[in-house]
Amino acid sequence: MNIFAAYRNDIHFFMPIKITCSLLISLFISGQSFAQKAEKESVRDVKIPAIEQKMIEQGLVDIQKLDPNIKVELKYSTTDNFVGKDVYGDLNRAYLQPEMAKRLVKANALIRKNHPDYTLLVYDAARPNSVQYALWDALDNLKIPAKNKKMYVADPKIGSNHNFGCAVDLTVVDGKGKPLDMGTKYDFFGPLAYPRSEQEMLKKGKLTQQQISNRQILRTAMNQAGFKTNTTEWWHFDGMSKAQARAKYGMIK
Repeated sequence: MNIFAAYRNDIHFFMPIKITCSLLISLFISGQSFAQKAEKESVRDVKIPAIEQKMIEQGLVDIQKLDPNIKVELKYSTTDNFVGKDVYGDLNRAYLQPEMAKRLVKANALIRKNHPDYTLLVYDAARPNSVQYALWDALDNLKIPAKNKKMYVADPKIGSNHNFGCAVDLTVVDGKGKPLDMGTKYDFFGPLAYPRSEQEMLKKGKLTQQQISNRQILRTAMNQAGFKTNTTEWWHFDGMSKAQARAKYGMIK
């Protein structure tokens, strides 16, 4: 066999390999295109709940997009609340006005700086005024006197700071995700939950120093971040007065 015949044989030998490689490359590119298309369609198919869409349109932000370390368990999206039923429906994310969300991120950073294993757990944030009416009416089932209702739920005709995206309800959890012992559950109605009554409850033996210290961890971080303490709810913090919130932001209907 001369050199030219050998060359021709080599070409015939390598041609199937060349065709196979080209086919594999083509299939690989096609596979990538299919995967990318499927991913885009999957994202497009995710429907944002109407209640959440309203908040986005009003400029509120998902707090976990600013700080994924902050945990969220919206109590009114569960039956574990004083109403005894889910009043939020499809809403499972916590939204706040951008300014408030940034403060919350700062508060969480302060918590984690002093207690690396701790983080914030949000129970409630921005709340539609329509839900405010449901909470207000639910107090009647608890036999709360009309004159005391405003101590626990803001009159929906006036609105709560939650209805403007300027208030947040929350606690602190440890490294295992367990809430710190604050002396009462969330939405406990009575002096045991009042920050203003803590020393009295301590003297009566109804609160321990550790429970008060746990509350202080939360309160210190929130105050330093720019939130104000509520005198009757250890879990509730306001970013500004209701008058300021009303003037600056529209109510979430």
